[in-house]
Amino acid sequence: MPSPIAVYTDLDDLDPGPGVALLEAEGFEVRVLETRDPDVIAGAAVDAAALLVGYARVDDDLLARLPRLRIVSLLSRGVDSIDVEAATARGIWVASVGELASAEVATHTWALALAAVRRLDFFVLHGRRGWLDRPEHAPRRLSEVTLGLVGLGRIGTKVAELAAGSVGRILGHDPAGRAMPAGVTAAPLADVVAACDLVSIHLPLDATTRRLFDAELLASMRRDAWLINVSRGGIVDSAALADALDAGQLAGAALDVLDTEPPPAGDRLAEHPNVLLTPHVAYLSDVTARDYVLTQARNVVHWHRGGRPLTPVAEPTGVRT
Repeated sequence: MPSPIAVYTDLDDLDPGPGVALLEAEGFEVRVLETRDPDVIAGAAVDAAALLVGYARVDDDLLARLPRLRIVSLLSRGVDSIDVEAATARGIWVASVGELASAEVATHTWALALAAVRRLDFFVLHGRRGWLDRPEHAPRRLSEVTLGLVGLGRIGTKVAELAAGSVGRILGHDPAGRAMPAGVTAAPLADVVAACDLVSIHLPLDATTRRLFDAELLASMRRDAWLINVSRGGIVDSAALADALDAGQLAGAALDVLDTEPPPAGDRLAEHPNVLLTPHVAYLSDVTARDYVLTQARNVVHWHRGGRPLTPVAEPTGVRT
């Protein structure tokens, strides 16, 4: 009987070695492509049972070209890179790494928040400014800052825990209707955005959240406020945010995600002087660099052994023959 085939599309800066070893020990033939090109993926994975995906887009057109595919295992918690409904309708499992990086993402959020409060975006010199130069909006006293959290799942709750006792107050809005954690006061989205000095986004990207932060919502922010986004770039209307920053409608933005990654030359947000940008690394630590790759592979191994991945996102509704 031929070996089942597992294909890695893209891993960016992570080492697939531990995952490859785990899959090969399970009897898989493993191919590592390092591409997001759907034509290359379709050609190399046409006989694959498992597709291990980083940031490559997996839509219904690509799935239709992979007739033997039984599982897509993602290298993230977010599922916006794959058409989950199309996959499950075709009898394909979808799995993610779950909550592995919640602590890292919350810590990164809090680090960006503190950098914004203390205006490190301005004061880190590297020859760009004079010793006595000062920003238009001065650093804030942390105990007088109001933090707004949009999304109170695992990560938003951890950010609230980090901020509790340090900021003046915390307002929260959760579209899923989850209860507010201790120390967080529930408020409508419009009130959170209008009242807070720091507004931090912790939402999945889907049809209800795409460009949720549009020109109208951004215009309601305080002129000395900062927007923080460590979730997905598509939740914010990038052009509207760049326009708002240019117009001084808010003081700055601290971002770990953009619409297009890496950003092309001339990207307005990536090159904006009032944007503190990190390269989609909120999840990254010595622990997650290892465990992301292993969990992604373990999902495939668990499916192969028992018919179900370790951390499924969605269960197949169709039957693939």
